[in-house]
Amino acid sequence: MFKKILIANRGEIAVRVIRACREMGIKTLAVCSDIDRNSLHTKLADETICIGSANAKESYLNTYTILSAAFHKGVDAIHPGYGFLSENSQFAKMCEECSITFIGPSSNTIELMGNKVNARNIVKQMNCPVMNAIENIKIDEIHNRDIEKEIGYPVIIKAVSGGGGRGIRIVHSKEELYTNILNAKTEAENYFGNAELYIEKYIKNARHIEFQILADNHGNVVHLGERECSIQRKNQKMIEECPSSILDNDMRNTMGQLAIAIAKEVNYSGVGTVEFLLDDNMNYYFLEMNTRIQVEHPVTEMVTGIDLIKEQIKVAAGMNLDIKQEDICINGHSVECRINADDADNNFIPQTGLIKQLILPGGPGVRVDSSVFNDYYISHYYDSLLAKIIVHGKDRDEAIKIMKRALKETEIKGIKNNIDFQYNIICCNEFESGNYNTQIIS
Repeated sequence: MFKKILIANRGEIAVRVIRACREMGIKTLAVCSDIDRNSLHTKLADETICIGSANAKESYLNTYTILSAAFHKGVDAIHPGYGFLSENSQFAKMCEECSITFIGPSSNTIELMGNKVNARNIVKQMNCPVMNAIENIKIDEIHNRDIEKEIGYPVIIKAVSGGGGRGIRIVHSKEELYTNILNAKTEAENYFGNAELYIEKYIKNARHIEFQILADNHGNVVHLGERECSIQRKNQKMIEECPSSILDNDMRNTMGQLAIAIAKEVNYSGVGTVEFLLDDNMNYYFLEMNTRIQVEHPVTEMVTGIDLIKEQIKVAAGMNLDIKQEDICINGHSVECRINADDADNNFIPQTGLIKQLILPGGPGVRVDSSVFNDYYISHYYDSLLAKIIVHGKDRDEAIKIMKRALKETEIKGIKNNIDFQYNIICCNEFESGNYNTQIIS
């Protein structure tokens, strides 16, 4: 087992990893930017080292500085969390070459599945359903393509290396196509350093279902059920629940076994998700694979009792998976709300400022993953996530009631946030009935 792990991240996920390491008896090294010197993850870690300025490119994305800190402090492994370097195959390869364990899949697997066109082609060869698409889009040829005939509008333009809702545009007609391709291309180049795009058939009233998988380095793979992630705004998830209200056991088993097969096909190791879209007729289509821990992983932990971060660390250390598929049981229902520093009444503009008063919920069935505290300053440099409120009930109805209570208990003063907006979603008829899709928020 590892003796010391560097957490190459910040915020709530850094805190989450530090807590898991502490329970496992593993020392932790936190890295931080100069603006994060007094953040919670720096206070909880055994050691802290500042690695650069507030700009992420100079700190949390600076691979050389992070590896230098790892060597200087004698760590065995690096946990990338989510975002930043978590799906950077080059960084994973650098760790491998430096004999430092990257807590995640191999660099080859990350590169293979991080390219969405490659991932599509891999699963297509396995007879997994995928949406019709046009790959290798070339700007100078787009006027000569009959998209209506080849795929049919509406379509969705996607960045090959995309993620986090970036490099995506939905197009409903030929007249909108060219401008949206140019905009998506620019955004993809700026965020991912890769301007390559593809066009896929867009399913308007889709359900977004992802399967959590866990795999070791010895060929053992299990799935831990699905998460419903259809409450989204501009392709950014806002509320997740586990299990989905729409899948029956037969479909859950079919999709779960397919997720396992895909993981085995690419020699996957660690935690990850295989994501699908469901159409109105309950047909499922492969969407993508995320080769990292997900923001919404706690809802799976709540219903399975399995600590995904600890399992991720154990398999990275070379241990055999000691969980068999028949051992996994879904107990009750869990819902997660992401509490963000944004102005829901003003087009969700991200907010900055000082948290003057913070009251977080508690009581039976409530978990809060957060890194903020009273007098903590929210800057514009990083994402707007303040906290994740996660609840667990004996069934979906109870979980929703607990979430309503938890949101009402939560107070964040000094900075605008989306608590009331989330409460309104939880209370709406579509959500309470379970009859909703990705269009619930316009």
